[in-house]
Amino acid sequence: MESDIHQLAGWIQEAGSTVVLTGAGMSTESGVPDFRSREGFWKRVDPQQVATVSALEEDYETFHRFYRLRVRGVERVHPHIGHEVLTHWEHQGRIYGIATQNVDRLHQRAGSRQVWELHGNLMQFHCYDCKEPAERSRFLEKDACLSCGGRLRPGIVLFGEWLPEAVWVEAMEAVQQAELLLIIGTSLEVYPVNQMPTLCRGKSVLINAAETQMDHQLDLMIRGKAGQVLKQVEQALNKEGEG
Repeated sequence: MESDIHQLAGWIQEAGSTVVLTGAGMSTESGVPDFRSREGFWKRVDPQQVATVSALEEDYETFHRFYRLRVRGVERVHPHIGHEVLTHWEHQGRIYGIATQNVDRLHQRAGSRQVWELHGNLMQFHCYDCKEPAERSRFLEKDACLSCGGRLRPGIVLFGEWLPEAVWVEAMEAVQQAELLLIIGTSLEVYPVNQMPTLCRGKSVLINAAETQMDHQLDLMIRGKAGQVLKQVEQALNKEGEG
């Protein structure tokens, strides 16, 4: 694994443009539940009952209770060392931006500036009916929209909804132009995000705790937790810089 760490550090140093793609495994170390692992959140809650437009329309009570718990849960967690390393690399100019499937805004809370939220986020709210922005407190209290009296919702992409087009296009273009795509903590099972590695013309690296079906298509695979591996890569970069 040590040789892989140094290989990745070297590629980061050499790359003119590096883009990062993060999934649930980036957030689990902060205490955010992983929806797709064996012990994941969806094993206890059926997403087809709560994380859909039909649930919002037909059973708002259950929809609101579920997302109120998720919002409260995200508010209690904090960025870990891996988020901080990525922020540091961005400030150094080592990475151009982060495309994330996560909705917790931990990258922004760690200080990252260029973040494409492919699945939206849990920290912004709007009216489902008239689309007007809404205050977090009004959603948490299950208040109606001030403009039309409609139902409030968080700004996440529900099952069956399209990804935000402008965000997706910008992230996709950045991946296509990148000399290095660093993928962290994702099983690469969710379409269309799992197509991103095939769009990158440069090298692609995956840091993940488990195997994925796309491992054989990548240039480098590093097994391990996001925070631990990124910290080791940061240390390797610092040593090479001293050399």
